[in-house]
Amino acid sequence: MIKVLLAEDHYIVRNGIKSLLEKEKEISVIGEADDGIDAITQLDKGLRPDIIIADINMPKMDGLLLTETLKKRYPDIRVIILSMMDHDKYLVDSFKAGAQGYVLKNAHLSELIFAVRFVFLGKFYICSEISMRMFRHVSSESAKLSYSNLASVEFSERELEVLEMTADGLTNQQIATRIFSSKRTIEGLRQSMINKTGVKNTAALIQYAFRAGLVK
Repeated sequence: MIKVLLAEDHYIVRNGIKSLLEKEKEISVIGEADDGIDAITQLDKGLRPDIIIADINMPKMDGLLLTETLKKRYPDIRVIILSMMDHDKYLVDSFKAGAQGYVLKNAHLSELIFAVRFVFLGKFYICSEISMRMFRHVSSESAKLSYSNLASVEFSERELEVLEMTADGLTNQQIATRIFSSKRTIEGLRQSMINKTGVKNTAALIQYAFRAGLVK
């Protein structure tokens, strides 16, 4: 059984979350608190939840201060921050304070339940909405970096000419014949481009060229 304490100053919200959580057979809400001080008081009296779901904004003692206090006095109790704020700052502050989970209040009930189960296992959880936004940001930054690196590689006019014909499927001998050169020279130019880009083979070189917009 996963024992949960709800720290939320809005009774209607708290009661709604309690009702939904208790529909799950393995979850039991063993306590409710109006703020962080109320939660700590109940712990000092002997209440021992496995997880505290805490609103980040509460009077007297908010969710962050509650989390910091728990980390010092009751380190075995895990905390899931429940918040309306999806700004990265609050996410970072929550985990710095010692939280193991961060879930937005507009998340679906199934996600909150999943977070409770996940955190109970000793793992960290960030709600899907924030996770996807962070993933898109990282992907975007990686793409920018990737294309920046592509742009830093310089090819000679002859190398670009060979690269374009290679992408068109021509063999070294066919390229050599077309530009009045030798097969060995074409092989050397192709190897030079492979070395410059750091790719493993001709197929990867062509893929690189398409990504960089060098060939169409």
